[in-house]
Amino acid sequence: MTVVHYLNQFFAGFGGEEAAGNAPVRLDGPHGPGRGLEAEGLAIQMTLSCGDDRFAEDEAAALRQLLGWLEELHPDVLVCGPAFGSGRYGYACGVLAREAARRGIPVVTAMTADNPGVLAAEGAAYVVPTGASVAGMRLALPVVASLARRLAAREPVGSAEEEGYLPHALRRNIRAPADGAARAIEAVLKKLAGVVETEIVPGADRVAPPPPLADLRSSTVALVTEAGCVPQGNPDGLPTRHANTWLRYPIEGVGTMTADRYVSVHAGFDTTHANADPNRLVPLDAARALERSGRIGRLHEEFFTTSGVDTPVATAARFGQEMAEEFREAGVQAVILTGT
Repeated sequence: MTVVHYLNQFFAGFGGEEAAGNAPVRLDGPHGPGRGLEAEGLAIQMTLSCGDDRFAEDEAAALRQLLGWLEELHPDVLVCGPAFGSGRYGYACGVLAREAARRGIPVVTAMTADNPGVLAAEGAAYVVPTGASVAGMRLALPVVASLARRLAAREPVGSAEEEGYLPHALRRNIRAPADGAARAIEAVLKKLAGVVETEIVPGADRVAPPPPLADLRSSTVALVTEAGCVPQGNPDGLPTRHANTWLRYPIEGVGTMTADRYVSVHAGFDTTHANADPNRLVPLDAARALERSGRIGRLHEEFFTTSGVDTPVATAARFGQEMAEEFREAGVQAVILTGT
């Protein structure tokens, strides 16, 4: 049995954000969580790793290198993560899992149910749900190891409900033990007891892009960020993760975002360079230059902000709807949205 494990730079032992630009590497044997998987009976022959930023910024090249190694190794199963609530790491795990599975390699990965990596995997891999932090490692590894061992041995795997992985939108016809009315009553009773279950397969919205603006020179443009940029001291208490609100701050008459006035409270990336120049978070200096040159009509007098780390998709969608309503009322025609 040949098992390959994919990790980011942190879990592979190279460092945190300072190593996020690391190029893909291959390492013999288990590293980081791989040792925990081995303790659960899953022997790992090779570990692949890539920095989170490197994968995000040069996805095609990173993926080409990682898939090339997998083609050489011909693994019986690939394990990615666990990524927990990390969006960048989860996305890399999801994309690699999807592409490896499309090449015939069984894949198991693990992350929070609302991690963007779940959507990136597109149902091609088994995704084990985890908590948002590494505190959930002890619970996740036995499930990951069990699934990976059986996939490598080409043994049958039960349903998502039986095995504990997330439904991956692959439908099978089964004979239900009761009709729909009885199942609905059972679901209501469970919900009243605090156990929420559903037979509905979640899906992702497909949002069609709007048509381009006819003339930016007469348009009002707003600045929005999910990078957690707020005035120094975070006076309104924007959460550093799991954001449940968005905020607005005036920029009328302000020409640039300065380090003495603004800071990022985002918990999902190293904010050192961003805090040294908050225009990296909210590009006010560049937008003012466009405004002065007449390339855009004018900037909206406020910028909108939230922290987009571990924020549920439903919550983020609500933020977007609320902001959009504000912009419609203010006559805003375009938005520049910056992320981390």
